[in-house]
Amino acid sequence: MAALVDAIPSRRLVEEHRPWPRAVVDADTWRWVAGELAAGRQSLLGLWGEPAGVHMAVLDQGEVAVVSLDCPDGVFPSVGARHAPALRLERAIRDLFGLEPATADGSALDARPWLDHGRWGIAAPLGRGPSRTPPRAPGYTFLPVEGESLHEIAVGPVHAGVIEPGHFRFTAAGETLVRLEQRFGYVHKGIEGLMAGADLPRALELAGRTSGDSAVAYALAFSRAAEAALGVDVPPRAEWLRALMAELERLANHVGDIGAVCNDASFALMHAHCAVLREQVLRAAGETFGHRFMRDRVVPGGVAVDLDAEGRARIAALIAEIRRRFPHLVELYDKTASLQDRTVGTGIVLPELAREYAAGGYVGRASGRSFDARRSPGYAPYDELELVIPVLAAGDVDARVLIRIREVEQSLTLVEQILARMPEGELRTPVPRSVPAGAGEGMALVEGFRGDVLVWLKLAPDTSVARCHLRDPSWFQWPLVEAAIEGNIIADFPLCNKSFNCSYSGHDL
Repeated sequence: MAALVDAIPSRRLVEEHRPWPRAVVDADTWRWVAGELAAGRQSLLGLWGEPAGVHMAVLDQGEVAVVSLDCPDGVFPSVGARHAPALRLERAIRDLFGLEPATADGSALDARPWLDHGRWGIAAPLGRGPSRTPPRAPGYTFLPVEGESLHEIAVGPVHAGVIEPGHFRFTAAGETLVRLEQRFGYVHKGIEGLMAGADLPRALELAGRTSGDSAVAYALAFSRAAEAALGVDVPPRAEWLRALMAELERLANHVGDIGAVCNDASFALMHAHCAVLREQVLRAAGETFGHRFMRDRVVPGGVAVDLDAEGRARIAALIAEIRRRFPHLVELYDKTASLQDRTVGTGIVLPELAREYAAGGYVGRASGRSFDARRSPGYAPYDELELVIPVLAAGDVDARVLIRIREVEQSLTLVEQILARMPEGELRTPVPRSVPAGAGEGMALVEGFRGDVLVWLKLAPDTSVARCHLRDPSWFQWPLVEAAIEGNIIADFPLCNKSFNCSYSGHDL
């Protein structure tokens, strides 16, 4: 940590920030960090705003740091002008806080709104000063595409299945897709605004509902950030129970996704078998922890429920059942020629693009990026568990399925290790009612099933939330869907899109 911060010139450290350093910098230093991102020497973890400033989290070989810039005039140097993964984040900052990302000549790189569809009734709802009633929003302008014999296809935001809303604007030459542009924001819930002023129990509920399929990951990230901000140590048994819940969540989502990808390739048999396994995981979680998605079971200071002997036996039986059935499904996937024909070579994400966008989870690992927050920067109890991070380089739909398969196998092994080695002890450390001196800001990076979930938290003296930012891995994965689909046929988009399975809700907040 020190090495990364020491490399940042003209900085002022914020002593209250834990566990990684935060430095307040000037505009020139902010541009310098943007240049480091553009050169590939650091990776962008997050970019978010406050009413009078912006923050940027960066990663350098497992070290994390946050740089902050005050914006008294409401303008900050654009990171996206030099590093494309920041573009959508900057547009969201403008929509929510009214802060303008400016290029060298003072202009905006992309002035179109991102989350604001002109239906809020106010502009920059989280910004400083009174909000104004905006004019009626003009029609959204998609980027032009030039060429002969091209036609556009509009899909969404309402889709045929019971799924979240998002708009996809395709440009095609015959059946071949030459361009995809996305538009999101349809499920913006105002979570960051609702967080402000909330006490920790209410804020935890909001965090756990950011993206419903990642309830454990978000609750864990929020809780770890709160514990860092308050200097709270979690009992060892609670750490191991948290990991158990996180791996069960990973299992349920991965087996469900494997079947769903196959279903979009018209191989419904795999979908049916995988749906059964997913349901078995959810039922075991519900019977053991009292909720199928284990919502509100991870709390600041520890966990809200213990694992008894009956629950241990129930999960052990589940793991044995999956170990018995899952290898046959893997063999079915590998040996079905028609399925392989659809997945191999489809929707390729190049390794250099995955590195540029710091793509996490199976998207990044299928394209050669080995980052996994459980290992680096790491957190308990994974430092005591045997964890192998699978990595492939093909970057296609098949590789993203194979990474999921390997991660299912890893989660089975991790659950067995946790059940065998879980220590006895307390479940929860009491959380103080006021922020200790020299504390108050916390940050966490947790590996959800999609990838790394980031939470940055600033507490008021009474431990209520002054400001909280949550960053879903989908922010850096959705743009790669646009790149992956180019050159593929229209019929392959559902297959390619499902192989990413990015979150709309987690992205839109």
